[in-house]
Amino acid sequence: MTSPDTEPRAPRPLRVAVVGATGAVGQEMRRLLVARDVPLEGEPVFLASERSAGKRLPWLDGEVEVQAISEEAFDGVDVALFSAGGTRSKQWAPVAASRGAVVVDNSSAFRMDDQVPLVVSEVNPEAIANRPKGIIANPNCTTMVLMVAAKPLHDAFGLTEMVATSYQAAGGAGMSGITELLEQATKLGADGDQLRFAGAQAEAGVEPATFSKAIAFNVLAHCGSFTDERYTDEEWKLVNESRKILKQPALRVSPTCVRVPVVVGHAIAARLTFAAPVARDAAMEALAAAPGLVVEDGTGLDGEPLAYPTPLASAGRDDVLVGRVREDLADPYSLNLWVVGDNLLKGAALNTVQLAELVAAEG
Repeated sequence: MTSPDTEPRAPRPLRVAVVGATGAVGQEMRRLLVARDVPLEGEPVFLASERSAGKRLPWLDGEVEVQAISEEAFDGVDVALFSAGGTRSKQWAPVAASRGAVVVDNSSAFRMDDQVPLVVSEVNPEAIANRPKGIIANPNCTTMVLMVAAKPLHDAFGLTEMVATSYQAAGGAGMSGITELLEQATKLGADGDQLRFAGAQAEAGVEPATFSKAIAFNVLAHCGSFTDERYTDEEWKLVNESRKILKQPALRVSPTCVRVPVVVGHAIAARLTFAAPVARDAAMEALAAAPGLVVEDGTGLDGEPLAYPTPLASAGRDDVLVGRVREDLADPYSLNLWVVGDNLLKGAALNTVQLAELVAAEG
C-alpha cells in the first residue's frame, strides 16, 4: 500500500498571468492554457505594454481585458508566463517573483544565471525544483528543439561533441520576420527571370528591415547579432545552453545558425559524437522511447517508405521530429541526424506552458 508521503500530489489550480499576452507567443500561450486543460483558478491576468492596455482578448466564452504591467498586477498570481522580451523580463520578472509568483521566462534574460534553472520539460524537468530566485528560464527555440533529440542519445551513449547547423525560420524573428518574408516573396516571385539571371540585382532591389539581406528565395548565413570570435549570439546560445541543460560544461559545440525562407519551423542538421561507439539500431531504439519526440525515418530503399521530417510539416505540431538518422561515415563514435520543430510551439509557448504544468504538479 502506498503511504500518504509517497502518493502523487494532485495538480494545484493556478492563477496565471501572461506577460506579452498580445504577441505571437503570448497568443499561443493563451490557446495552450485552454487546449491542454491546465488547472486554472479564476480568470487569467493578461499583461502587455501601456499601448495595448484596454484591449479585450478572447478567453473561453468571454473576454479578458489587457492590463498594463505593474507591481500590483502580480498580486495573487501563482505562475507568470513571460514572453515580452529580455528588457521587460529583467525589469518585471524579479518583481513578479517578489509578489509570490513563479516566473517562467521565455527570453534570454536569465538563461545563464546560475540561480535560474534552464529547463526543457522532456529533458530535465527535475531542474525546476531548484529555483532560488523564483524564476525558471525557457531555452532558445533552436536549442530546445535539438535537446529533445540529443538527450536520449546522451543518456545512452554519453555525448561529448556536437556540430550543429541550424536552418531557422523567419518566424523566429517574430511577426516582423514573417511579414518581411511574405512581402518579399510576393515582390521577387513576380519576376522569375530576375531570380534566375540577375540574382544580385534582385537581392539589392529589396530593403530588408528585420534581416540583413533579402530572405525570400534566399539563405542567410547570419542569424542573430555577431558577438565574440565572429560567432552570433544565436550560435553562442547553442553552445552555452546545451552545456547547461545537459550538465556537460565541457561539451564541445561547433554551431552555425542560418536563416531560411520558412514561415515557422526550425531545423537542425547535427553530428553528435559520443564516449562510446554508436550503432544506428541502438540509436533508433533510444530515440523511439524519448518523450515528445516522433521519429520519421525512411530511405525509400528495399521497399522502405521514404520518410523524413520537414520544417513546414512541423508547423502547428507539439512534437519534435527527427529523421535521416545515420552512422557517420568516418567515425564509429558519431551519428548524424536531422531534427525539426515548431519554434513558436515547442520552441517557445508550449514548453513555457509545460513548465507551468510542472509547477502545478508540485501540489
